[in-house]
Formats: sequence, structure tokens, C-alpha cells
Amino acid sequence: MTSNFKDRVAIVTGAGNGLGRAYALELARQGARVVVNDLGGSRDGSGTSATAAQAVVDEIVAMGGEAIANASSVTDEQAMNAMVAEVMGKWGRIDILINNAGILRDKSFAKMTIDDFRLVVDIHLMGSVICTKAVWDIMRTQNYGRILMTTSATGLFGNFGQANYGAAKLGLVGFMNSLGIEGAKNDVRVNTIAPAAATRMTEDIMPADALAKMDPVTVVPAALYLVSEDAPNRAILAAGAGGYQRSYITLTRGISDEGNANVEAVAAQFEAISDRSGELLPENAFAQSAIGLGLL
Repeated sequence: MTSNFKDRVAIVTGAGNGLGRAYALELARQGARVVVNDLGGSRDGSGTSATAAQAVVDEIVAMGGEAIANASSVTDEQAMNAMVAEVMGKWGRIDILINNAGILRDKSFAKMTIDDFRLVVDIHLMGSVICTKAVWDIMRTQNYGRILMTTSATGLFGNFGQANYGAAKLGLVGFMNSLGIEGAKNDVRVNTIAPAAATRMTEDIMPADALAKMDPVTVVPAALYLVSEDAPNRAILAAGAGGYQRSYITLTRGISDEGNANVEAVAAQFEAISDRSGELLPENAFAQSAIGLGLL
């Protein structure tokens, strides 16, 4: 396979710090032209500053690369469209979008406000939707595009105090799955990374000895593979601390009780319904109905 990024044009959101910064710097090292987007706010989404994005651009330029700083919010549709228009005017194409921007507002659901829930979903999920929509037709027209969503172990498996974050992060997996199907004919491949890294987002969540082993650079190889020319499509790849795993959404074979189903029958057969032997990895939403109809 090849990971040649020379003269590719990449947009990385949330690239002023942590993972996004690591992605942007390595893409630039490998010859990509990079748009460094970062609102410059705090971990909870408050405040703005263009300093973080510009600092990364300065690093890229110092190493002989090309980069543009952008300090707009990914939730601002007009600003994201303007950013994309600027990139097209300067470089004429957009090959890669890494949707990395995010915030945390952790609380138990009992104590969480609807505003806390909505803001996290708006930035992680809707921010990714807005940025992806801004580049989608460009990638389809040029018959090439690589888009990376960012999920998390919380989205995939759950975590106390992160109902808002988990909902947004699993939503991105559903977004990826449908986009990957729609984009395939134009070689627009969409994947998702589940990173585990020592960043502002995790500095007070994980033990210090674990964080010491989890430099963001350990996630970079997986992220760059997922936006490379030979990237897969619709993969969920977990990465961190030098380890890599793949996550799947599967469907059990279940049971067929046509015409006789009732609550008692489902309860009595729940263990059989849950049996994972022979489980399927569906290609699309029709697999569930196909199993029920005896077609799979």
C-alpha cells in the first residue's frame, strides 16, 4: 500500500492541540497541504483564539510545508463553507477531511442540562456533518476523497458521566456507515477512528502512568492510514499507546418465531436471541429484515 500524501490537500479540525495537531504535522511532513482549523477555545467549548491554529501553521511553514490557519467554529455552516471556498481558491482541490474537533461537558445524566447535551452533540456530530457537507460535492466531482470521523470507546461501549459525548460519538459511526455507501462509486471513502491519547480531553480522566504511554503520535499511523490512497471504507479502528484494534457492529442470527411471537416468548428465548455464534457483519440496513424473512 502507499501512504503518499504529496500535494494532497487536507483539512483537520480541532488541529491546534493534541491529536489534531499531531495529524496536521505528520500530513505536512509527508507532503500534504494542510488547513489547520481550531476555534482556540477551552476543553468545555468556551472562549476563542486564533493563536492555537496559527502556531501549528507556523510549525508547518518552518519545516517547509504549506498550511492555512482557520479559527472558525465547525458549527458555523457559513464559516465552514467560506473556509472550503478559500481552500479551493488557493489549492484547487480538497482530498482529505479529518473531523477531530470536540469538547467535553461531563456530568451524570441526572445533573446534565439539555444545553450541555446539545452543545456536545452540536460540536462533535453536527460539526462533522457541516464540515463533511462542505467538501462532499467537491470530493464526488473529483472522484476522490478521504473522510475520517472520530468516535471513542465511550460512544462504542459507554462510560459514566458522558451520555452527551457517547451519543454524539456513536452517531458519527452511523453517519460514516451511510456516507461510505453513498460515496463509494466516486471513490470517497469514509472511516472512523477511536483514539486513546493523552490530550486536554483526557488529562484528568485517566491515570498519569497510563497517559505517559499515550502520546497522540501513537494514534497518527492509524489515522493517516484511514485517509490514505489505499484506505478501507467504513472501518472503525481503535488506536492508542502503540496498540490497534478493530471494532464492529454485528447482528446475531437470533430466532424465528413467525406468527407466534409475544412478550413471554421473547423473554423465554432471550438467551438464544443473544447467541453470537454465526453472527453477521451487515453490509447495510437491509440485513436485519433479510434475516427475519429467512433470506440470510
